[in-house]
Amino acid sequence: MFEVLDDRFASVDGDSRLERLHGGSRWAEGPVYFAAGRYLAWSDIPNDRMLRWDEVTGVVGVFRHPAANANGHTIDREGRLVSCEHGARRVTRTEHDGTVTVLVDRWEGKRFNSPNDVVVRRDGTIWFTDPPYGILSDYEGFRAEPEIDGCHVYRFDPSDGTCVRVDDFDRPNGLAFSPDHDRLYVTDTGPRKHIRLFDVAGTGALSGGDVFAECTADYFDGIRSDDHGRLWAASSDGLHCFDPDGTLIGKLLVPEMTSNLVFGGPKRNRLFITATTSVYSLMLKVTGAPLFPSPPEQFRQ
Repeated sequence: MFEVLDDRFASVDGDSRLERLHGGSRWAEGPVYFAAGRYLAWSDIPNDRMLRWDEVTGVVGVFRHPAANANGHTIDREGRLVSCEHGARRVTRTEHDGTVTVLVDRWEGKRFNSPNDVVVRRDGTIWFTDPPYGILSDYEGFRAEPEIDGCHVYRFDPSDGTCVRVDDFDRPNGLAFSPDHDRLYVTDTGPRKHIRLFDVAGTGALSGGDVFAECTADYFDGIRSDDHGRLWAASSDGLHCFDPDGTLIGKLLVPEMTSNLVFGGPKRNRLFITATTSVYSLMLKVTGAPLFPSPPEQFRQ
């Protein structure tokens, strides 16, 4: 299960087997863990639903149906669900009372392609990718012609409603911040099949963008950082783990093609993996990076 490619991965171990929490999805994606409720939610995109696994009871039920062919999810600083919806081509927020607020569905008056994955920075801004997968066919959304010239990464500020295009890719997909939120990793599932790394200024402007890692197994999808700054990337043979210097130090092999991952549990050392039809889990000796690091002086009120 653990494939050690570098001595730096030797300490990244834990359970001796993967636990399969649920099967029966058509394409499981977008896992998100709610610490307050001790449950995991994820998307089953073609079935147009979100599912929920209760950590205390182990029971799986429907979280939302229909779900606008939702894909990626995250949590904002107030503990609210933020979702990318392929079908509705928008980014939404689920309020504490269950109502859904549309955050953004257009850039300069044009509809997005199909927002895919999303993260929230320490300053509360929402960053998301916009490849075309939800409009290429009716399988994960609704077939439609693109209105925007290409596929991009966007930064949305809920405090003033501004949406800024921050860079363009062939097929931007997964994204994750470094533990201090000063760097942004973005996967590209186009022909290049790599991860790029950007420096993020206090204003949100990006610089750099060099290739951080090339994929050796098809392509990268969702990504997450752990508390040591290692980057975990979903791929066709499992999760690839990279040292902060870009070295592939090991793999966590999974019996199905993986799509995404999230760290959860009371200690944030339980790794949840969405993989084609299933959701898997295991406990590790490492923990996920905090969702929101302590903000630097310019973000303090």
